[in-house]
Amino acid sequence: MFDIGFSELLLIAIVALIVIGPQQLPRVARTVGHLFGRMQRYVNDVKADISREMELQELKKLQASMEDTARSMHDSVNRSVSDTESELNKIALSAQPASDPHSDTALPAPEAPASGQGELPLEANPQPPAQKQA
Repeated sequence: MFDIGFSELLLIAIVALIVIGPQQLPRVARTVGHLFGRMQRYVNDVKADISREMELQELKKLQASMEDTARSMHDSVNRSVSDTESELNKIALSAQPASDPHSDTALPAPEAPASGQGELPLEANPQPPAQKQA
């Protein structure tokens, strides 16, 4: 992190021994070690927070792009459905005069089968007889 070599550490230790003294040096070294550890944890926490914020921003961008894609797909589908609906309405309108009952070109209605031939329409089918109670 600081690129301090062994010779530089030895020089710092000798200066600390002279300035602080041999009796207080272990206590000061312990305190410096604790402070250095706290500083490293603080730096790691800040790095982790920045990393989380960056990931959060990336997720928000991804969410926005997905919403835009979904919105454009929804609009495209709505356009296709409305185009198809208008085409079907045109076809239905063009087919209406052929089925006009007042027109001479109207197709005759299909004849009902004679009695005993074929089946009755679904609504006219009789219900099965109710069972007698004993």
